[in-house]
Amino acid sequence: MTLQRRNASIGFFTDRGAMTQDELEVTQDVAAAGHAPGLPPWTIAAPVFGGAVLAGTLLGLGGFYVALLGIGLAVCVFASVYHAETIAHRVGEPYGTLVLALAVTLIEVALIISLMLGGGPDTATLARDTIFAAVMIILTAIVGLSLFMGGLKYREQEFGLDGTTAALVALAAIVVLTLVFPNYTETPGPYYSSSQLAFISVISLVIYGSFVFAQTVSNRPLFVTEGLSGDGAGGGDADPVHAHPPPSNKVALASTVLLLLCLTAVILLAKKIAPSLEAAVERAGAPNSVVGVIIAAIVLLPEGLSAVAAARDNRLQTSLNLALGSALASIGLTIPAVGALAIYLGIPLALGIDSRSTVLLILALFTASLALRTGRTIVLHGIVLLVIFSVYLFMTIVP
Repeated sequence: MTLQRRNASIGFFTDRGAMTQDELEVTQDVAAAGHAPGLPPWTIAAPVFGGAVLAGTLLGLGGFYVALLGIGLAVCVFASVYHAETIAHRVGEPYGTLVLALAVTLIEVALIISLMLGGGPDTATLARDTIFAAVMIILTAIVGLSLFMGGLKYREQEFGLDGTTAALVALAAIVVLTLVFPNYTETPGPYYSSSQLAFISVISLVIYGSFVFAQTVSNRPLFVTEGLSGDGAGGGDADPVHAHPPPSNKVALASTVLLLLCLTAVILLAKKIAPSLEAAVERAGAPNSVVGVIIAAIVLLPEGLSAVAAARDNRLQTSLNLALGSALASIGLTIPAVGALAIYLGIPLALGIDSRSTVLLILALFTASLALRTGRTIVLHGIVLLVIFSVYLFMTIVP
């Protein structure tokens, strides 16, 4: 029996109520296992290429070889996200977006720690700049582009309001506590004391852990697309999972192994390329905060493309889960990691952003909250968020 005929029989029995839910799931698993796509060759070759480029550094090559290191880093980042998406497709929502967020955050932490270990006290603002850049890119660029592209195609799109509101509540609290509040303590400058930094690190974990618990256990239905019409104004497939069966267990296991290899390659490549990246920014005469923007852009580009693609497929809930979940993971996991490193090594860690950045951050949070307040979005929401992103990017390069 072909897959088409099996799917037809599934629909027939489901409509007539003759097939139980267990039988339906078993039949779908059989169909998916027999016809699930394999892994593209480039995703398998990526960690091999990354390892080969790393081995070449033993020869002491410079100049053009730095560009090759950058290519290897980019390829491994994209491959990491692809394998994370494969695993995510297998485990389903909302666990899938959680896998993606954790994978991307691990890459971000690896890049930040690599640069911190190589730069010492000169990298005191690197974590702050990277986290702030990640939040601004997610809230204004990724969400904005998703709403813009989805609005162009469908005019209006729907999503689960309660789940998105919960993510925004957690994000607003954790952002202000980590990036704004350090400027208003008795500790001089934009710094937390060691005890304050340890306490805020725990608070960050508590907020993020509570969000993950709500997303996956206590309030899981709020973060999935079940029950939404998902048609928008332009129609479309609201649940393309059935059009693209999940991968088999064998493929998911292979992706898990390859994901670990790609992440290892990313960490080692980042450590090798860090000095060249900082030197390039310095030669260009750009502010040091541009390094944080570059790191955040490298890390978030693949997942940003996934979020925009989900919005274009009329899966705005998945798109927002990816974006807001990554923003929460970016802070909730990165702050504890770099905070622990800073305390252990005695490296100062500046977290408080300046007044100009604070205004932009509050504007981004306020605008995103208004745009997502009704459970329906239009193209205007995306345009306004993209404008805020362009202002942030321009003011970062030309302060």
